Formats: sequence, C-alpha cells, structure tokens
Amino acid sequence: MMIYCVEDDKNVRDLIMYALKNNEIECRGFDSAAPLYAALEDENPDLILLDIMLPDVDGYAILRRLKSNEQTADIPVIILSAKSQEYDRIFGLESGADDYIVKPFSVLEVISRIRAVLRRSGMAKRAELHIGELRLDIDTRRVFVGEKEVRLTNREYQLLQYLMENQGVAVGRDVLLNRVWGYEFQGETRTVDVHIRFLRQKLGSAGKRIETVRGMGYRID
Repeated sequence: MMIYCVEDDKNVRDLIMYALKNNEIECRGFDSAAPLYAALEDENPDLILLDIMLPDVDGYAILRRLKSNEQTADIPVIILSAKSQEYDRIFGLESGADDYIVKPFSVLEVISRIRAVLRRSGMAKRAELHIGELRLDIDTRRVFVGEKEVRLTNREYQLLQYLMENQGVAVGRDVLLNRVWGYEFQGETRTVDVHIRFLRQKLGSAGKRIETVRGMGYRID
C-alpha cells in the first residue's frame, strides 16, 4: 500500500509519515502541488492525504485536477484541514473528497479513517458485502440473513451499508446522521438509536453483530 501525504507543515507531515510507516504503510510526503504532480507521472498511490492551505496551489484545485483526469479520478482522497466549519466539510466532500479530517487530529484516527476509506473504495467495485451470514447486494439493494431476505426501509438499508463498509470501525452517531441523513438534517442522535433498534430486530440473529460503542455510536463486526 502506498499513501501520498501533501502537507506543507513539515512537523505534521513527518508525524503522519512516521505513524504510517510504523503501521507498515508506505508513504511519500510532499510540501506542495508541483512535486505531487511529478510523482503522479510515475506512480498512482492507493490514497492521497491532502492539506488545503498549500504554498503554490490550494488543495481544492489539486482535488479538482485529480478528479477531472481519468488517470487519477479513482484515487481516494482524504482532506486534512484546520477549517472546521460545517460549510468547509460539505464543500470538501462535495468537491470529491472521500473523507474530511479536521486538525488537530490523532494519527491513530487518520490511520483508521485511511483504512475505512480504502475498504469503501474496494467495496464499491464489488457487487456484494458479506459479514458472516449477513449479505448485502449493492446492485439490487437487497439484504439477506442466510438465505432469507430481510425487508428494510431506505434509511435502515443506508445505515447497514455504511456500517458494513466500515466493518470493525466504531462510527459515531453524528457521523451516521451526516452520512445517512445528510448534513442538512437537524435531528437528534436519538434518531440513529431508534433506527438501529429497528434494524437489529429485522436482522434477527445477525442483528447482534451491530455493537453499541458506549458514549460514541455503533460498530459492526
């Protein structure tokens, strides 16, 4: 696995690269757009960590260039930014980023989010998701426990798909609200709890795979 990290702050860049290498993930660091573009001529990485405030070209311009080129359009991109306003996160995601991490951050969180994005990008190329007896058909949006089909509402299906795409990762209630209901949704996190309860009931024995992470949210494993 190869990760490109585009970050002009050397201390932050070195910290990320050190953490990735300690987790047996190869990484190359760049302080601006120019050396990144040169590296992309030789090799496409599995994922790019992209800062927004860069000295030559801002991160959004880099993101637009990546997504407009068929040679690089499929590379997953995670934005790293000190801009923490909701508008900034929405703009980043709608511009084509696969995730948005606000500075300051934990390097362990960065590694976890990298793995989650890579799982999702790999899953998107597959027709089905499997966890034990639980099977989700992405093309037909049908869910099965063993050979029995389970009828879900649209929200329940979206919740299950997001959890399965992030298998093993603890996902916060606020993240589920944003990803499933959308940033414009102003509901309380109890909305997630209610839908998870119904989802568990419909999945029967497979519902036990959805674990509650106290004080945070849910995980499927």
